[in-house]
Amino acid sequence: MDNSASAASAAEGTPARRPVADSELPPDLRTPLRADAFDLSEEEKITAIAGHFREIMQVLGLDLTDDSLNGTPRRVAKMYVNEWFRGLNPDHRPDVRLFENRYQYQNLLVERDITLFSCCEHHFVPIIGKAHVAYLPGEHVVGLSKLNRVVQYFARRPQVQERLTRQIAEELKTTLRTDSVAVLIEADHLCVMSRGVNDTSSSTITAEYGGAFSEDEGLRREFLRLIGK
Repeated sequence: MDNSASAASAAEGTPARRPVADSELPPDLRTPLRADAFDLSEEEKITAIAGHFREIMQVLGLDLTDDSLNGTPRRVAKMYVNEWFRGLNPDHRPDVRLFENRYQYQNLLVERDITLFSCCEHHFVPIIGKAHVAYLPGEHVVGLSKLNRVVQYFARRPQVQERLTRQIAEELKTTLRTDSVAVLIEADHLCVMSRGVNDTSSSTITAEYGGAFSEDEGLRREFLRLIGK
């Protein structure tokens, strides 16, 4: 949010307007959030979560007077708000700046092996993997690190991999001003590996193709070849 705009609004006595989460995405792709999701500040959320997590630890029978455990509730709360789930806050949506494609580069651009760390919304345990994204430039290109930031923004929230894949693709279509976008995610889910079936050998792959990628089988094959699939 623009700090100067926020300050001016407060000076005039008008409450600063909060950004709408995932407002650029179709409604069915938005992460489920309540209307009051941003009523608390991040510090207020940390304090509240720490209190609740302390109760969980007490129910488990852990001795919170132990110097190794005493600070854990707040450490977990800070991790949730500032790291694991920072993508829930639309204030952290990356500002993707485009540059004029002066070089007239018209071929496939691929950013592969983007580190992906997310969290399963069913069991709140990690999803760890790689994302590969590609697009066909038109009149504009984008700084490469912004592709990583878009992936990380949507990954850092409770997720299912299918939604995550489509969220990244739709965001890139909007910000890059082209439908010719490809996203492939391969990830390990600790809800499968560390509980339930305890399968440590399987992984999950999801893909979303738009524009020329959905129409041109040869282009899709080239994308898969370049990411080593």
